[in-house]
Amino acid sequence: MKTRDVLRQEIRYQRSLLNADQQAEQSLLLSKRLIKEKVVKGVKHIAIYLANDGELNTQPFIDWCWQNNITVYLPVIHPFSQGNLLFLHYTETSSLIKNKYGILEPKLDVRHIITVANLDIIFTPLVAFDRYGNRLGMGGGFYDRTLATWYAQYKQNQQTKPLPIGLAHDCQKVDNIPSETWDIPLLKIITPTISYHFDI
Repeated sequence: MKTRDVLRQEIRYQRSLLNADQQAEQSLLLSKRLIKEKVVKGVKHIAIYLANDGELNTQPFIDWCWQNNITVYLPVIHPFSQGNLLFLHYTETSSLIKNKYGILEPKLDVRHIITVANLDIIFTPLVAFDRYGNRLGMGGGFYDRTLATWYAQYKQNQQTKPLPIGLAHDCQKVDNIPSETWDIPLLKIITPTISYHFDI
């Protein structure tokens, strides 16, 4: 089995081969698929991310959310709790700054923070995923920490929010990802062509 680092390199390279037209087309397909998802119907608060490093552009879906009175939040690296995320309200007029990874995030304002438990859905980025719902991120563990409480409650058969959903290009699917004890698998991963459901 390939190591996690090798998988990251290979899938990021595959993703980088998509040209601008392909990226735009796939991003629109993803947005249309997300809009039709039953789990999106009736939600009020979603967390999502802004595309980076060849990820699918989430802005078309964000625009739809704004038009349909769904409040959107973006992840912000916690300023003093290392490896953790905060989620801040994101609007068309939000001031964005680049974090230490070069990813745009809202300027920190405690008035705009929502707790994870009050989110309906967290759409997570990922580098790769497998047929079991395992998610491989960039290696920082930010989303694993964010979703740890949700996963513990889910394993105890408690219906809890938020629902974590991974977003990915079709080329990011692999057979197997070597998992670590801290990894949080996903119930659902959506690509431009398929919605995957996993029994985790």
